[in-house]
Amino acid sequence: MSDNTHDPFAPPPLPPAPDHAWEPTPQTDSYEAYAALQPVPATDPMVAPEPLVAAEPVPALAGALLVPDEARLPVENSAFGANTESRVPSSEAFGVNRIVEEVVAWLKTLASAAVYATLIVTFGFQVARVEGQSMAPTLADQDRLIVNKLAYRIGSPVVGDIVMLYYPNNPDKSFVKRIIAEEGDQIRIVDGRVYRNDVPMDDAFVPAEYRSHDDWGPQIVPEGYYFVMGDHRNNSSDSRHWGYVPKKYVIGKVQLRWWPLPEARLF
Repeated sequence: MSDNTHDPFAPPPLPPAPDHAWEPTPQTDSYEAYAALQPVPATDPMVAPEPLVAAEPVPALAGALLVPDEARLPVENSAFGANTESRVPSSEAFGVNRIVEEVVAWLKTLASAAVYATLIVTFGFQVARVEGQSMAPTLADQDRLIVNKLAYRIGSPVVGDIVMLYYPNNPDKSFVKRIIAEEGDQIRIVDGRVYRNDVPMDDAFVPAEYRSHDDWGPQIVPEGYYFVMGDHRNNSSDSRHWGYVPKKYVIGKVQLRWWPLPEARLF
């Protein structure tokens, strides 16, 4: 029987000693030196790298640089040939532009209104004011009238119309009278009574206290002229005194008395 000296519970034998002497780990005075001595772990290609987290915002475009405002240089605007700084217009500049646009719009409106008013006064209608009592009681002093100038551009005056006309002896003045006779008519007045072509005219619009008692004529109204009189027969300067009125001197027909309002009426 053999002598079995192997002890199964005995510790394993120590490895052979190295050829060089053992040196203790050097002491470090800082954390950085200590971290430099730590082994670097091997990179595992199967593990995804940890993402980087930026501590500050990163420019949106690659290669963009954050430049302070005071370091910016003016940019040349090739479209206008001037150096202008690229920036958003201020609220003050916007307000000034808005005011200028409003003023220009108002000027255009006023200019258009002036043009329309000129056209209306020249070719359409005109406002007139009665001065004196020669057309009483039909029209009183200071009555306001609308004169239709277009009526005689497309037509001609007729007997009985109340018209606005230029005074033949001084065209700078204008009168309001009633047409009594037109070209070719024979006109005569006997004791204030008016006869047109030997027929007495209906003058019921003339009250007794406004009638005259004069005689005039008979005469034939020349071509292109009119015989006019005021309704206040004994207080009117008219064709009995300064003759006939050329058709070209008739401005327009009195269409409306609009003032005083309680006495407004059409003619």
